[in-house]
Amino acid sequence: MALRNLKPITPGTRFYSLNTFEEITSDKPYKPLTVALKQSGGRNNTGRITSRHRGGGHKRRYRIIDFKRNKLNMPAEVLTIEYDPNRSARIALVQYEDGVKTYILAPDKLKVGEKIVSGSNVDFKDGNTMPLRKIPVGLYIHNIEMKPGKGGQLVRSAGMSAQLVAVDDKAAQVKLPSGEIRILPSNCTATLGIVSNGDHEKIQWGKAGRIRWLGKKPQTRGMAMNPIDHPMGGGEGASKSGGGRQHPRSPWGQFSKGLKTRKKRKLSNKNIIRSRKS
Repeated sequence: MALRNLKPITPGTRFYSLNTFEEITSDKPYKPLTVALKQSGGRNNTGRITSRHRGGGHKRRYRIIDFKRNKLNMPAEVLTIEYDPNRSARIALVQYEDGVKTYILAPDKLKVGEKIVSGSNVDFKDGNTMPLRKIPVGLYIHNIEMKPGKGGQLVRSAGMSAQLVAVDDKAAQVKLPSGEIRILPSNCTATLGIVSNGDHEKIQWGKAGRIRWLGKKPQTRGMAMNPIDHPMGGGEGASKSGGGRQHPRSPWGQFSKGLKTRKKRKLSNKNIIRSRKS
């Protein structure tokens, strides 16, 4: 998982870096675990754009990932480490002893041929999954459940990891990558280790076309629009909302910097011990 820089023979390659993909062992996915992924271009069923700046991009197939890891006490062998175009982390194709194959999020430094297992009494090894109450305090974890049996929802991006701060029979305190400390039921499961492909955030895209390959279209500044198109449009020269220094807004008039959008009485607020902003 290293990056390499290209020779600056063109303006696009002057600040261009890409992954070496040295950990990838297969360039084709396991077809039975993939499904077609239809691109919407940000449009809803009536054809109107409801999510702006989406469109284009390379054609993809979705890889079905096993976030639950609920085949208990059955070892699985790692067959391949693969690239997934739908996420920043690497995925691993594993085969259980009964012949069933699944995709999982690949932890850092997971190798082909290694054995991983899920259960309550398993070794403290990267890639193994167990309930939070069985994990020693201080270990790094990822793919964490928020509700028992629902599957991992937290800490799934490349290079991410959370840390178990405290645990008892009923609840566990987990420090998330944002700095937030949250209470979770202690029978929720988590996978040991750090998510793979930690160098993803260091990639220099180098040119606008690489972002277009990902299906992201350019965004026009509101100040460059007309008043009918944006609250900050219009005016002679660079002016916000036709003169004066007004607060930046979204196209629908909502303040775009500093406005708190989280519900004050959200039910899960009681589970947050320390906010990510404190």
